[in-house]
Amino acid sequence: MHRDSERHKLFSRRALMLAGGKTALLSVLVGRMYYLQVVESERYVTLADENRINLRLLPPPRGRIVDRLERPMADNQQNYRVVIIPEQAQDVHKTLDRLSLIVSLSAGERRRIMREVKRKRAFVPITVRENLDWREVARIEVNTPDLPGVLIDVGQSRSYLHGPQTAHVLGYVAAVSEKDLTGDPLLELPGFRIGKAGVEKVYDLALRGSGGSSQVEVNALGRVIRELNRQEGQPGTEVRLTIDRDLQNYIANRVGNESASIVVMDVHTGEILSLVSSPSFDPNSFNKGLSQAEWESLISNPKAPLTNKSIAGQYAPGSTYKPIVALAALDKGVINPETKIHCSGVTKLGNAEFHCWKKGGHGPLNMREAIEHSCDVYFYEVARRTGIDRIAAMSRRLGLGNPLGLDLPGEKSGLVPSDKWKRGAIGTPWQLGETLIAGIGQGYILTTPLQLAVMTARLVNGGRAVKPHLTMDVVSEEGVQPYPDQEADPLGIPTEHLNIVLGGMQDVVNAPTGTAFRARIQEEEWRMGGKTGTVQVRRITKAERETGVVKNEDLPWEERDHALFVGYAPFESPRYAVSVVVEHGGGGSSTAAPIARDVLRETQRLAALRAPDQEAQAYLKKREEG
Repeated sequence: MHRDSERHKLFSRRALMLAGGKTALLSVLVGRMYYLQVVESERYVTLADENRINLRLLPPPRGRIVDRLERPMADNQQNYRVVIIPEQAQDVHKTLDRLSLIVSLSAGERRRIMREVKRKRAFVPITVRENLDWREVARIEVNTPDLPGVLIDVGQSRSYLHGPQTAHVLGYVAAVSEKDLTGDPLLELPGFRIGKAGVEKVYDLALRGSGGSSQVEVNALGRVIRELNRQEGQPGTEVRLTIDRDLQNYIANRVGNESASIVVMDVHTGEILSLVSSPSFDPNSFNKGLSQAEWESLISNPKAPLTNKSIAGQYAPGSTYKPIVALAALDKGVINPETKIHCSGVTKLGNAEFHCWKKGGHGPLNMREAIEHSCDVYFYEVARRTGIDRIAAMSRRLGLGNPLGLDLPGEKSGLVPSDKWKRGAIGTPWQLGETLIAGIGQGYILTTPLQLAVMTARLVNGGRAVKPHLTMDVVSEEGVQPYPDQEADPLGIPTEHLNIVLGGMQDVVNAPTGTAFRARIQEEEWRMGGKTGTVQVRRITKAERETGVVKNEDLPWEERDHALFVGYAPFESPRYAVSVVVEHGGGGSSTAAPIARDVLRETQRLAALRAPDQEAQAYLKKREEG
């Protein structure tokens, strides 16, 4: 009996402990369920939605680039591309074989496609080829039954409407590289393009815009079921350039196949009306993807089509530099305008001889006559009296020796030599003979075509430090604002000194004995002034000089002189400045001056055509009718 009682107590305790354990476990489960379903309910609702709903970034339309009359120069166009969905294609290799009969695929493209197929999920579309033309789109669509998993998709692509003619101004966009990644999620989007050169690069952030979003419902595998909401992105800012599209195209055609640069600017506002560098390249090729053959052709071209010669080409200015030497001499009072210097054709310094371009010499000349005839001996002597440091100081006042801050990447500074510069850069003191060479714009001195245009603008605008720019407004990520309406700062050059130099530059073109008389503008109201320049790129030996200097046309192209001209118009009230540099073009008067004449004439014709003045338009129409 006692034994049964003990067993009953033991069983009751075990039952009680078991029940207690179950109760505790049940309490934990209930508490956990309460915590998950009540306390954390909102959080888990959100997580469930995030598994079901994906937010996807949408690329914004890139801002347009337009010319000064708001005509498009860079725009967006529909981009038809072919994509393949691996899970629908099943045998991707076989499908690509069939597709390559319609759209040729290189071995490199096929390797890239297969890499993406392995890296991405089977239902994600892989881009095979972009920028298809209508013929290719139609052939693919017709053959769709034999191309499982192949689809035509439509996006946007950058289009440069004038191709090579504006390439060095606009630049181009291209795919994002590893070094371009900054954390901006837009840069991670497949196919997204950013500015890599020109205006496209300088104003990339403003042109880029801000992305939109698409809310889509997906299944457990991540496949899109439907789009729930869509918010388009903010388009990029429209950038309005100072470039005149018609003038730009005219100059590009006028230059033809020459290796040259032409810059036209407003001498008062600094607006660049045209900036041409020739030869050029098609920026659309960079956007679509440059082939190896195209790239090899560009980089092996001796005329360097990828270099923007207007801002990165550095040339000795030759005789276009003589007005600066004259102003430096007048500024320091080492010579007066009527001082006569005799040119016999050669001047001596020690045992060295420095020749004038005119064999036999010009005879006695004053400053205005020396500029008109571009006498080298006169400027050897003026430079000797003035000194290199004073010439260098005047050069910098007129815009040489430093980048001008134009809104394009890659601008070079040129070089304005001085005694201090030579001691620092070369380690030897400046020599007097080098001053004589600098007096005719040769030797160490280097300028860009843009600097020559700015130099001319500052000479003819009353001596004001006008600065060049390429946009009509100040452009930033926040938007656009007009440039401050204020006159450029004065350079402190006396007007009477400027008038002496300009008188000589007027005679260069309009006096019968001027070096560019044959390139003058015939229309009285459009007449121009200017200065020629011819720059040697090889040494002329004493023996060659005695037997006769070899003519440019008898030399290989790369040994011919550079041809330069700087000019302005109209004659009485200058509004436009131009610089022309033709690499290995021969003489400045025979090659560069006629180009400058045609450019300044066309610039004024277009201005008159668009002027609100009805009388001016009627006059122009009458003139063009003959």
